Amino acid sequence: MAEKVILAYSGGLDTTAIIPWLKENYGYDVVCACIDVGQDSELDGLTERAKLSGAEKLYILDVVDEFVDEYIMPCVQANAVYENKYLLGTSMARPLIAKKLVEVARKENAVAICHGATGKGNDQIRFELGIKALAPDLKIIAAWRDDKWMMDSREAEIEYCKKHGIDLPFSVDSSYSRDRNLWHISHEGLELEDPAVPPDYDHLLVLSVPPQKAPDEAEEVTLSFAKGVPVAINGKTMKASEIIKELNKLGGKHAIGICDIVENRVVGMKSRGIYETPGGTILMEAHMQLEELILDRATMKMKKDIANQLADVVYEGTWFTPLREALQAFVESTQRYVTGDVKFSLYKGNIIKAGTTSPYSLYNASLASFETGDLYDHKDAEGFITLFGLPLKVRALKMREAEKQE
Repeated sequence: MAEKVILAYSGGLDTTAIIPWLKENYGYDVVCACIDVGQDSELDGLTERAKLSGAEKLYILDVVDEFVDEYIMPCVQANAVYENKYLLGTSMARPLIAKKLVEVARKENAVAICHGATGKGNDQIRFELGIKALAPDLKIIAAWRDDKWMMDSREAEIEYCKKHGIDLPFSVDSSYSRDRNLWHISHEGLELEDPAVPPDYDHLLVLSVPPQKAPDEAEEVTLSFAKGVPVAINGKTMKASEIIKELNKLGGKHAIGICDIVENRVVGMKSRGIYETPGGTILMEAHMQLEELILDRATMKMKKDIANQLADVVYEGTWFTPLREALQAFVESTQRYVTGDVKFSLYKGNIIKAGTTSPYSLYNASLASFETGDLYDHKDAEGFITLFGLPLKVRALKMREAEKQE
């Protein structure tokens, strides 16, 4: 019997061409594994396509709830955002996909795992670091970096498939390079490769409409949280994955979460892309609004630093590390009282506050009011300012003395 390789399979042209390539160049039996993190209709017809291309079998593993509960929610609780804009949609999914590929490899007694990520992208790093952390004994085959891989274009891949009796409905011109899951969809390529060119939103958008085509009337929504996790929309209790699906519909309708960014990839280059994250953008904003009421100043300040660190960890693919575990532990400790309701209006790309409440709110109307309350005497500020400003005053006096001596 031939040895087995597990192929991370999406059903696209790259991974379809890789099936006969692996058989031809390595002599492996190819077992495909498609990890369902919410790709939706992209999974249609994959079993037939994989077998037609020469695969021994195809696993389709539904891990949507695991993706949401164990990967998305920790990032939401942290408010983790890469370079102030990117909500980590692709990045969060990759370690889970790597984990499931390893599980399939163990079940099939495979000797290797293969992926179709290019040598210029971040995904090769994320997949391979995840596999190394969980199964250091498995061989990793990165087709696009392999000396045996001779295809350098879609035309070459299509021709290769035809030579191997695989006639599939892939066109040369194709479209944007996309990655989709429950949290978002990304777009790269075509006119986006020139940062000076505006996106063709009418051609590009999948989950959303451009703000100009959003409804002329706002829509009010109430999102309820318990310990930093969303639990209901407009009073209707749902699990987190269902809430994201519903927020995707609402956000897409009102043009929420369309992000045009030139980001710094881990491999050193800048890359321009468009991200649609309608539900995720709403969820992150609502969570931050709730934390404004509940977290104290010092914790919020530290949490911002932790959020940036966690965003880097996720983006760079170092999920399965002690550092990620430690950062997540800190975040979880801050979420104990992040419970309450957040109201907002969605309108032409905007999320407008409409009121936030929590039983654990630290907002005190008596303290915040311009009127004198029981807990605060305006005169107390005089001594505070004197002590707080003492270093400034001392320095100014010393500088004055020094100037006189010159």
